Amino acid sequence: MLVPELFPNVPLVAVNRNPVFPRFIKIIEVTEAHDGPYSSEKRARRHLYNVVFELPFALTAEIVKTIRDIIALNPLYRESVLQMMQAGQRVVDNPIYLSDMGAALTGAESHDRLYRFPNDSTNFTPVRLDAQVEEKIKQTHRKYLLQEQLKIIKKELGLEKEDKDAIEEKFRERLKDRTMPQHIMDVISEELNKLGLLDNHSSEFNVTRNYLDWLTSMPWGTNSKENLKLSQAKEVLEEDHYGMEDVKKRILEFIAVSQLRGSTQGKILCFYGPPGVGKTSIARSIARALNREYFRFSMGGMTDVAEIKGHRRTYVGAMPGKIIQCLKKTKTENPLVLIDEVDKIGRGYQGDPSSALLELLDPEQNANFLDHYLDVPVDLSKVLFICTANVLDTIPEPLRDRMEMINVSGYVAQEKLAIAERYLVPQLRTLCGLDEQKAKITPEALSVLIRQYCRESGVRNLQKQVEKVFRKVAFRIVNGEETEVNVTQENLQDYVGKPIFTVDRMYDVTPPGVVMGLAWTAMGGSTLFIETSLRRPREPQGKNGAKEGSLEVTGQLGDVMKESAKIAYTFARSFLMKEQPDNDFLVGSHIHLHVPEGATPKDGPSAGCTIVTALQSLATNKQARQNVAMTGEVSLTGKILPVGGIKEKTIAAKRAGVTCIILPAENRKDFSDLSEYITEGLEVHFVENYSEIYKIVFSGQ
Repeated sequence: MLVPELFPNVPLVAVNRNPVFPRFIKIIEVTEAHDGPYSSEKRARRHLYNVVFELPFALTAEIVKTIRDIIALNPLYRESVLQMMQAGQRVVDNPIYLSDMGAALTGAESHDRLYRFPNDSTNFTPVRLDAQVEEKIKQTHRKYLLQEQLKIIKKELGLEKEDKDAIEEKFRERLKDRTMPQHIMDVISEELNKLGLLDNHSSEFNVTRNYLDWLTSMPWGTNSKENLKLSQAKEVLEEDHYGMEDVKKRILEFIAVSQLRGSTQGKILCFYGPPGVGKTSIARSIARALNREYFRFSMGGMTDVAEIKGHRRTYVGAMPGKIIQCLKKTKTENPLVLIDEVDKIGRGYQGDPSSALLELLDPEQNANFLDHYLDVPVDLSKVLFICTANVLDTIPEPLRDRMEMINVSGYVAQEKLAIAERYLVPQLRTLCGLDEQKAKITPEALSVLIRQYCRESGVRNLQKQVEKVFRKVAFRIVNGEETEVNVTQENLQDYVGKPIFTVDRMYDVTPPGVVMGLAWTAMGGSTLFIETSLRRPREPQGKNGAKEGSLEVTGQLGDVMKESAKIAYTFARSFLMKEQPDNDFLVGSHIHLHVPEGATPKDGPSAGCTIVTALQSLATNKQARQNVAMTGEVSLTGKILPVGGIKEKTIAAKRAGVTCIILPAENRKDFSDLSEYITEGLEVHFVENYSEIYKIVFSGQ
C-alpha cells in the first residue's frame, strides 16, 4: 500500500493484533499495488501512538469542558460519565481514551452535523435561559450598585439626605409649635427611636412609619375659632332653610350657653323625621353658622365595628376608624360630625356597630376615646355630633338614651310653596342653564304641583318635579320651538304628565257604617275611611237565643291594627248594650270591616275610635256627622289614648275640607305647637273617653 505524497504527514501503522485507529484516519486511495521493498520499524507496544498524538494540554482541557457541557444537557448517562471522568479512571490524563469517549458521546458521522449541533435549540434551551437569567441578574445587580454609589455620593456632597433621616425630620417638623399631651409625646418619641433602628426595607418599618404619620397628623390641641354671635348664626340658618324652628332654636341655645361659659362644648343631637325634610342639609348649615369644620359619614348598612373603632395595627392594610379620619381631615378638635342614618345600622359577624357608638356618643366616655389603631386616648368632648334618622324604633334604647331627640316634621303645602319659590326654583333654573327671563313658573303652577303630584312630607320629590319642568323647558328652547317659556297651571301637564292625586276624599257624604279617620304615612297625613257592612242577613233567634256574631277585617291591615279592630269590636258591643239595651245588632251580626286602598299596607292603633264609631253607625243605622274626622287609640274600657303625627293629620284634615276634628286629650300639647295658618278654621275637640265622641258625632240625631 502506498500513501500519496499529498498526505505526507499521515502515517500508516500496521499492527498484527487488534489495531485501534482514530476515527479521522482512513484510506484515501490505492493507485498501484505491487510487491516491493517495505520498510519496517518495530516499536514497543506501550509507545505505539506516542508519535502520532502529541496533543497540547489546552486542547485536552477544552475537550474535557465540552464533554462536561454535553453530559449536563442529558441526564441519562450523567452519573456514569462523571464517574469515568474522575482522575483515577485515567480517561482525562490519556488522550487516547479521551478521544474515544468524545467520539462515543457525539455520535456524529460528519463534521457538518458536529458543527450544527451547538445551535440545536431543543438541546440548548435550558442553557440559553440560564444565560439570559444570569445576564439579567448581573444588570440588576449592577444597577443596584450604581444607585447605592449615587446615594453615597449625594450624601457626601450634602445634596440629599438618607430616606430614614428625611422621614424622621418630617415627623419632627410636624411637632414644632404644637401643644401635645405628654403621653402622646412619649409614644411619638418611642416610635421615632424605634424607627431609627429598623431597616428601610422591613415590613415593620412601613407599619411604624404609617403609625407615626397618623399620630403626627392629628390636630392635638388645635381648635377652630367658633362663632358665638347669635345674630350672625341666626342669619345663616334663616338664609339656608325655611321653617325648622325647633332645630334653629336648639342651635341658638347651644351658642348662648357657649358664650356664657366662654368655652365650647360638645353635644349629641339627633334629628328624626320623614325623608326629604332637610335633616342632612341643616347640619351643614349649622356647621357654617358655628364656624366649625364639617364632616359626614353614613351608618346605613355598616356591619363592621372597625369602621368606627379602627383596625389593630397587626393587620395588613390597617387604618383608624371614621372619627379619627375625621379629625385628621378637618385638622381641628372641635368639628361638627354628622352621623347619617343611625336607624339603618347593620349587624354582622364583625360585631355590632351600634354598640361601638355607645362609647363615641357618651359625653362621660368620649373625652378618652380609644381607637384600636392609634391605641392612645383621644379627646372628643369638643365635637358636636348630629345624628339623623327616619324612625326611632330601630335605634337601640341605650343609644337613643345618649342623644337629644329633635323632631323634624314634614312640611305643609304653604311651607313647600315658600321653599320652592325661595330655594328650589332659583337653584334648579341655574342648574339647567336657564335664566329668569327664559323660564318662569307661576305660584299657581307650583301649588298644583304640590297638591296633585308631591304630597309627601319632604321636598325631595318636589325638587325632582321642578327640575323635570326646567329640563323640558331647556329642550324646547334649544330645539327652537320657543324662546321664552312660562309654566302655568293650565300647561303644567305638558311638562309633568297626568296628576297622581286627583281627589282628597272618597266620600263627600258618608252613609251609615262609614266614618272618616286620620292617618299618618310616609307621604305625610291622609284621610282614612272605615267601612262596615253586614256579610249576610242576621240569623233568626233559636231556642238558646241569638247565635254569636263575628267580625272580618280586610284592607291589608297589620297585626297591631287587627288587634285594635278586635278591641274596638268588643267595646262597641258593650257600649251599644249600655246606650240601647234592646239593640242586639252587634251581638248576632256577621260584620265585614274594610279599610279602602287595599294595596297600601296599614298598621297602628290610632284608628280604634274610628272603628268603634263606624260600628255604632252601622248598628243604629245613623249617619255620622259630616265633615268630622277623628284619631285616637281606644282601650277595652273606652279610654282614648294619645297618638302621633298630629301635625300631619291636621294638615290632611284641612286639605280634605274637614271642619271638625276629634283628638285625644293628651295630644293637646302637640296641637298647641302648630302654626296658626294650620289650625285656622278648624273646630277641635279633645276627648278622654269614647262617650264624648259619641255625643259629638250622633248628638244631632
